[in-house]
Amino acid sequence: MDMIEFILNNQRIKTSAHAGITLLDFIRDHQQLKGTKTGCREGDCGACTILVGTNNEGRVDYQTITSCISPLGNAHGKHIVTIEGINLPKELNTVQQAMADNYATQCGFCTPGFVVSMTGFALNSAGTEPAEYHRCNDAVSGNICRCTGYKSIEKAGFQVEKKLLEKNGNQQIEWLIREGFIPDYFATIPPRLTAMKREQSNGSTAGSGHSYQPGTITNVANGTDLYVRHADRLADEAVRLLGNEKDLKGISFSNGICTLGANTTATEMQEHPQLQAIFPNLKKFLKLVSSEPIRNMGTLGGNFVNASPIGDMSVYFLALNATLTIGKADGTERTIPFQAFHKNYKEYDLQSGEILKSISFKSFSKNDYFNFEKVCKRTHLDIASVNAAGRITVENHQITDAHFSVGGAAPIPKYLAKTAAFLIGKTVDPKTVSEATEILQTEISPISDVRGTAEYKRLLAEKLFLAHFVELFPAEMKGY
Repeated sequence: MDMIEFILNNQRIKTSAHAGITLLDFIRDHQQLKGTKTGCREGDCGACTILVGTNNEGRVDYQTITSCISPLGNAHGKHIVTIEGINLPKELNTVQQAMADNYATQCGFCTPGFVVSMTGFALNSAGTEPAEYHRCNDAVSGNICRCTGYKSIEKAGFQVEKKLLEKNGNQQIEWLIREGFIPDYFATIPPRLTAMKREQSNGSTAGSGHSYQPGTITNVANGTDLYVRHADRLADEAVRLLGNEKDLKGISFSNGICTLGANTTATEMQEHPQLQAIFPNLKKFLKLVSSEPIRNMGTLGGNFVNASPIGDMSVYFLALNATLTIGKADGTERTIPFQAFHKNYKEYDLQSGEILKSISFKSFSKNDYFNFEKVCKRTHLDIASVNAAGRITVENHQITDAHFSVGGAAPIPKYLAKTAAFLIGKTVDPKTVSEATEILQTEISPISDVRGTAEYKRLLAEKLFLAHFVELFPAEMKGY
């Protein structure tokens, strides 16, 4: 039996508890730390928010996650911080004081999550952006308050941002300790994680979770889908924690091809400089995908295998004409076009013993254009009614290559092969786009559900397709 070992606040933990139980249940029931609250158990309310610190070459990088849908085994080798772990010995910390100063709490049930999220923002803030950027509001985007009213919480966030203007540079733990954001034990965490990793490498701890025979295991990356639906089952059954497998991580570029490991998170995409260069609006696009804690957890592979007809990242990468690499049980690999992966509703081309390893796409030239659109009942923190993406190559005023996708308009994330083929060789103009939308309508088959009627989704699919061209080619589409 493998042991799970990590630092919880200021205490080193070594446990044989089941790797598949939620981190929230371990924190509350095994460690009796009740400040982290149980709310929705779906990652939506933020009452269970904690910080996860990962050793990065002697520096610890912190992110917020929702512990109710995170497996305990993923804590292995990391620093886990609950609300108790950011309390100061005798006074409120800086974030707690800001909440109190602005009367930003009533019943208090949600308050620990807000405080942890704002502390995570402080740990990652460079201190160089003006407070009016409202980035602290983004940091608490995954936290819900049902009674206080958000204006007072927003004011607390502004107070935190104003204080952080005095900071100069990321990860200045000493400054954050001195200014009362975090307790002083944080300064000891980097060497302690390094020492723990060294001990584990020498064999004192075998790994992160239980050992099981092949064929009896449920694959789990970071749990944002599976733990919403199957947390109780996974607490008892065997799990293979893909989040700890390094060969499924990373973003690389070689010979004009970008390859992303299946465990790449939305946040890792969002913060990658080369991807930002390819997609200038990348942060704008991905801000439409869930909340910050979920973007910190949710993986590309998990989104693809979830096989939702409105999977944001599935729609995104379909339009990139991406290729999937799949690892087989015998250690070999196979590759398939992403457009062939989804077969029918919740059905996909992944056989027993296989695992999605990476996704790759051809990098961009100056003639390539890309856009992503999403319509929901609310702008942020919602699943799509319809989402859409498009990649278009234009040379000498002619479309030489095109790939489009749409979600919410078919049983699967839909690659619009006929629409794209029609556009090849055409010029970008209102007439061409209008004719293409007629073909688009023959490729989709939306149904009426809680996110809208079939007629409404047809209209959305058409308008989002049009939006790609208006956004990317405003001069050519002027007056449309």
